[in-house]
Amino acid sequence: MLESSLILLTGEDEIPNYTCRTETKSVSVLTGISWATSQIEPLLELYKFPQVTYSSFDPMVSDNGHIPYLYQVAQRDTSLALGMVSLMLHFSWTWVGLVIPEGHKGLQFLSDVRVEMDKSRICVAFVKTISTPLVSFASVVQQKFILTTETSSVNVVIIYYDTDGLDDVTYNIGQYVVTWQVWVTNSQWHADMAGRNFILGSFHGTLIFSIHHEEISGFKNFLQAASPSKYPEDTYLTKYWFQNFHCSFSDSDCALKDCTPNASLAWLPVNRFDPAMSDESYNIYNGVYAVAHALHEMLLQQDQMQPVGNKESMVFSSWQLHPFLKNLQFNNPAGDQVTLDDTRKLHAEYDILNFWNIPEGLRLKVKVGTFSPHAPFDQQMSFSDDMIEWATGITETPHSVCSESCSPGFRKSPQEGKAACCFDCTPCPDNEVANDTDMEQCVKCPDHQYANIQQNHCLLKVVTFLAYEEPLGKALAGTALSLTLLTAAVLGLFVKHRGTPIVKANNGPQSYTLLISLTCCFLCSLLFIGRPNTATCILQQTTFAVVFTVAVSTVLAKTITVVLAFKVTAPGRRMRQLLVSGAPNFIIPICSLIQLTLCGIWMGTNPPYIDTDAHSEHGHIIIVCNKGSLTAFYCVLGYLGSLALLSSVDLPA
Repeated sequence: MLESSLILLTGEDEIPNYTCRTETKSVSVLTGISWATSQIEPLLELYKFPQVTYSSFDPMVSDNGHIPYLYQVAQRDTSLALGMVSLMLHFSWTWVGLVIPEGHKGLQFLSDVRVEMDKSRICVAFVKTISTPLVSFASVVQQKFILTTETSSVNVVIIYYDTDGLDDVTYNIGQYVVTWQVWVTNSQWHADMAGRNFILGSFHGTLIFSIHHEEISGFKNFLQAASPSKYPEDTYLTKYWFQNFHCSFSDSDCALKDCTPNASLAWLPVNRFDPAMSDESYNIYNGVYAVAHALHEMLLQQDQMQPVGNKESMVFSSWQLHPFLKNLQFNNPAGDQVTLDDTRKLHAEYDILNFWNIPEGLRLKVKVGTFSPHAPFDQQMSFSDDMIEWATGITETPHSVCSESCSPGFRKSPQEGKAACCFDCTPCPDNEVANDTDMEQCVKCPDHQYANIQQNHCLLKVVTFLAYEEPLGKALAGTALSLTLLTAAVLGLFVKHRGTPIVKANNGPQSYTLLISLTCCFLCSLLFIGRPNTATCILQQTTFAVVFTVAVSTVLAKTITVVLAFKVTAPGRRMRQLLVSGAPNFIIPICSLIQLTLCGIWMGTNPPYIDTDAHSEHGHIIIVCNKGSLTAFYCVLGYLGSLALLSSVDLPA
């Protein structure tokens, strides 16, 4: 390769680095893939020789500026990573493998695509670096091993390569990879691979990101009209003619028939000769025209500066072409802007091609979509899913995930030591829901709602309370009314027979008070049935407390009366005076007043209020009366208990 560079610079003379020819000197060199460019670049730089490369855009060359005499024809393809990730999102592919070339271009693409994947929660299953070119048997075997063992765990693999590098990779490993995978690449295969026993069946259905460019007017007709008889100096065309038409232009070759004079490349099928301009061909076309434009501008300038009559003596060196190449900008016949200044290059737009190779040898590239980084985010990609031919054995859109999506009602639990896309699906805890797929956390239902059985939706809880319509409400109300009627009947009998000795012996007024208070106690239970409101919540506690205090204090008064009656028989006037004066009757209002005071303090500090209980019964919100101050409530109950204890003393025998 270095020898070829020296021949290019100084000719084929025996003395290198020296030439006296001026008419046939080269003004620039058009180079290809980056690994080859790097071999000859140091030598060309010594001579300040312009080097125009048609390889894919290399941001390292543009940013560092350490290769001042290298010019890139290709558009910026820094949005390629975004385009490929957009394709992954379009098909919901979250588990993807990467195959990249060794070197800074592969690492730069890896960095770019990881950033975009992290934004979109797409995981890299593996990253494999393949050397370029594959020069040894050991390296070929290694690549076969890589793409047969590592890629088997994923259904989608991205191959990032220059065109020549991709040919090497696919040529060496094509027959060893599985046929049911989807390959996504940025490069295209040459049409002439047909003559190399190249097996492309494994790559049927591959999706290719090709930089968009308009068709060059007349280019297809030019190619189809080309022939060895028209361009006899083109030895490659003669070889190509021999390979495809099996004929010869040489009279000395008697083994082959003579080539037909009117034979044309248009006779060949597309899988043998594709007249469409590929990315690489388009860059070569622009590179040639860029050098021609720069050379034309330089010659015009020299022509204007040369004295009249001295036009033949115009001699220039290749380094003089640099200012014209740097400032070059023109529109090619397709209308696309061409510039070699990396700062003025536009970001490339992409055509998404689908590679068809079934039946075997078809080798069609069909446009199925586009990607434009200049469009709004939700309009950057357009895609025709119905036009896609997937890999062999795939009848529907393929699936590529590390873990299947968690359905609603489940949350994702990361698997320890694995990528974020690898997880287990765990059911949501009680009263928590996940109403979407692949939720990171379950959401707790509000207090007024509860989770359904599937735990994917919160339902409104049913508001409930102890109603009269319910069996328990009916039973309690019936019991309360029955006891009320029974007590009222007893009270009626007492009133009716109030003049009888037995009624008088039971202390009529106290008996009436006891029966009336008991009747009210039974009726108080009705306050606990029905929808609670503020009034009933207050009356439930206070009414029952006061009325029941009256009943208990009446029993206490009766007890004290009996005790005093037995004490009267003993000597002394004091017990007689207490009994005659009716002192036991004052016990009822005094005890009731104390209870009223306690209830008043209760109502004044923290009275009962309406509350809800959303936890006692699943799916229900129970409307209850909150007691407010528990201290006051227990004081009221404690007071009632004290009166009951005093009323239960043993009577004298």
